[in-house]
Amino acid sequence: MQKPRFRVLVVLRLRRVLTYAICAISLVALLSVHLLHLNVFPSSSKDSYKFSSKREFGYQGWGGELGWTQEVSPPQFSKSPSPSQKLNRTREMLDLEKQLWKPPSNRDFTPCVEPNSSYLPPTESQGYLLVHANGGLNQMRAGISDMVAVARIINATLVIPELDKQSFWQDSSNFSDVFDEDYFINSLANDVKIIKKLPTELANATRAVKHFRSWSGMDYYQDEIVQLWDNYQVIRAAKSDSRLANNNLPLDIQKLRCRAMYEAIHFAPQIEALGKLLVERIRSYGPYVSLHLRFEKDMLAFSGCTHGLSDAEAHELTLIRENTAYWKVKEIDSREQRAKGYCPLTPKEAGIFLSALGYPSSTPIYIAAGDIYGGDKHMDDLRSRFPLLMSKEKLASAEELEPFINHSSQMAALDYIVSIESDVFIPSYSGNMARAVEGHRRFLGHRKTVSPDRKTLVHLFDKLERGSLKEGKGLYDRIIDLHKKRQGSPRKRKGPISGTRGMDRFRSEEPFYENPLPECLCRKELQQSSTNISYVK
Repeated sequence: MQKPRFRVLVVLRLRRVLTYAICAISLVALLSVHLLHLNVFPSSSKDSYKFSSKREFGYQGWGGELGWTQEVSPPQFSKSPSPSQKLNRTREMLDLEKQLWKPPSNRDFTPCVEPNSSYLPPTESQGYLLVHANGGLNQMRAGISDMVAVARIINATLVIPELDKQSFWQDSSNFSDVFDEDYFINSLANDVKIIKKLPTELANATRAVKHFRSWSGMDYYQDEIVQLWDNYQVIRAAKSDSRLANNNLPLDIQKLRCRAMYEAIHFAPQIEALGKLLVERIRSYGPYVSLHLRFEKDMLAFSGCTHGLSDAEAHELTLIRENTAYWKVKEIDSREQRAKGYCPLTPKEAGIFLSALGYPSSTPIYIAAGDIYGGDKHMDDLRSRFPLLMSKEKLASAEELEPFINHSSQMAALDYIVSIESDVFIPSYSGNMARAVEGHRRFLGHRKTVSPDRKTLVHLFDKLERGSLKEGKGLYDRIIDLHKKRQGSPRKRKGPISGTRGMDRFRSEEPFYENPLPECLCRKELQQSSTNISYVK
């Protein structure tokens, strides 16, 4: 009889010990949560929180202060959220993440660059067209594409263009070093006859060296340039950039320009291979933004933009501009340039802009640029917000980059490839690279491209510096609202600015290669009465 009673007593005592232990554990847990709440998350109900993704390195409040600690839990509330509240909050976070990377609707626009049924292969040419492609990589690419069209218009055999070796970058690259020469020739065989070298018997022939008139239409080439064949077998185009009008050219010529630019001009195999490798490596970190940060010495000197620079740096840029003969404008008011939105965003401004759009600090940012002027000193503010700053120099080894390192066009081609393939492209300045990438991304399905409204942003950034505006939700909401319709969605190419005349009229038009719609992008619609697909502008 004693054994059952003994067992009962043991069981009761064990239950009491377990109860005390559970209470003690609960009390410690409650106290820990309370302390965590006090130290990490202020108890003000007015605070706004920006929730991070799972990959976020740190917590960033609307005030912009960063804490580089691993975020392990969401803010604690005095009342635990219900399961439905948790679900709604998770959905909101996922929706925000999705919107950050979601491209605009392409509205069913697809490339339509095939010529019409009456388009004929090239006939026997009247002579040879030599081309000096001037400028940097993307200025040369646009010029080469235009010269393909010019060769078609004047019925010339195009000799593989000579690349600019005298520009600011002093690049010694030949066409075949940067582009796939054979692919270029073969892919345009039904449009223009292209050869690698001028025939030896014409090497010493007298040439008509001509600066083709800027933004010219069909009449200029058919009436004035074609007449040169009466006296010359070889015509040399001294420059290739902006030699064709953006608008009012025959549809087949416009489509040919797109075939040349987007289908025939491939980079050399070694560049394509490394570019693809860079994309694979940065994608291992997740979706990424390519930031074309045009805060480089040549651009700052050319534009006269000195905001955020020291007096010594501003003086150095002025001397570069004064000593560069082919830069016509020497005296520039930096403040006026900036106020008009003519200056590239500084690295600091680019960081504020990315934060305002909602990109978390863990976002991989590819810096598509050469050497940033001033180096780390000017990059620190951007890096403090987005520590995952990538570049070709960081993603590739020294050995992999060695063949390209002293050739600015080839290095720029790597940036071009990574920018075209990025989930989001953001240019800090509307230069040749920015326009070329934006146009190519439109051609490939209107991939997301956020174009900063620099004129308005500068006004806001200046208020921040003066202290009359604080960085936070109010500023961020305003910036987001400003850029809802600046994300690369389909729209017709803009014509000249109202009131402009003469050459300024053509200069003010949106460049053809920045937006090849409507000529090279068509809406695909199924006809109700047929299964055939028709293309409608």
